[in-house]
Amino acid sequence: MKVLLDQDKCVASGQCVTAADTVFDQRDEDGIAVLLMDDIGPEREAEVRQAAAVCPVLAIKLQG
Repeated sequence: MKVLLDQDKCVASGQCVTAADTVFDQRDEDGIAVLLMDDIGPEREAEVRQAAAVCPVLAIKLQG
């Protein structure tokens, strides 16, 4: 499954990192989310779906 992150929408809330810290991190300078991996296996799917659900601006999308 592919993870897409729209950094232009991100408001640096950190909810994605809380939900899936193996997939998301935040830049030190402004807190904008970054992907640590964009292709995830089934073992991480639930946590990434949770991250997408709690993102306040819906900046995370899943494909596949």
